[in-house]
Amino acid sequence: MGTQGADHYFSSQPSTPMKRRPLSVVLVGEKRQLQTAGGIFSPDGVDKGTVILLNETPPPAAEGHLLDIGCGWGPVALTLALRSPAATVHAVDVNERSIELTNDNAKALGLDNVHASTPEGVDPDLRFNTIWSNPPIRVGKSELHSILLMWLPRLAQQGNAYLVVQKNLGSDSLQRWLAAELGEQFPEAGFTVARDSTNKAFRILKVTRTKP
Repeated sequence: MGTQGADHYFSSQPSTPMKRRPLSVVLVGEKRQLQTAGGIFSPDGVDKGTVILLNETPPPAAEGHLLDIGCGWGPVALTLALRSPAATVHAVDVNERSIELTNDNAKALGLDNVHASTPEGVDPDLRFNTIWSNPPIRVGKSELHSILLMWLPRLAQQGNAYLVVQKNLGSDSLQRWLAAELGEQFPEAGFTVARDSTNKAFRILKVTRTKP
């Protein structure tokens, strides 16, 4: 994720007052009228990394459970839900304001297949057919690694995760770390980690679970 101040995805309860304002954005080819607020990640629109993730990633699974890690006001989760109306989309964030906005924006679009919550609010037995994330790189390497190792092992067999990461924030080193760590900790799962696409500033990393 990007460079907003210390209040966005780091804080469960942002210190700034909750002041909602309208947000007009294009998602899945149509203009959508949503709401946003300060104290969350990228409150003024869809950030560059997320735009690349939404535009360049293959379509999500049509059914099953899908996951957005670090939902903000909801661009990834809403896109997953719009593209896969028969699936259930889980959006997680530590920021309570982000959770509230994502749920309300889903309702505004008539999407009843989006469920935003803290990580603890997701059934630990669920397995995900698709995971999309613009992961919170700036929380620090240790915390980032903990987040990814919480969710990526919960891919379903033949499930795919797509992570968009800035090159200058360590996309290549993250790719190597994921390959080594998932292979060592979960050898029976047959994880593969590859570079799915790249441009001048960002890479999309693809993680696939090949075995049950």
